[in-house]
Amino acid sequence: MTMSEEQTAGGGGDVLVVASKLKKYIKESSGLNTSDKVLEVISAKVRQIADQAVANAKSDGRKTVMDRDIT
Repeated sequence: MTMSEEQTAGGGGDVLVVASKLKKYIKESSGLNTSDKVLEVISAKVRQIADQAVANAKSDGRKTVMDRDIT
């Protein structure tokens, strides 16, 4: 497994979301608590989305990722 695949699978990398804000959102919207492991999984999903957006921008010949690159 490559490092990118490992990170995508939740196996590493920095947390890419603000923990307090995510926990607050979940608590306020559902009344539920949030496990710390959720942050790793959410970050892996964000990496997947970002990687796809980068690929989309590059395929369009741009050096800037734009909102339209998020699919």
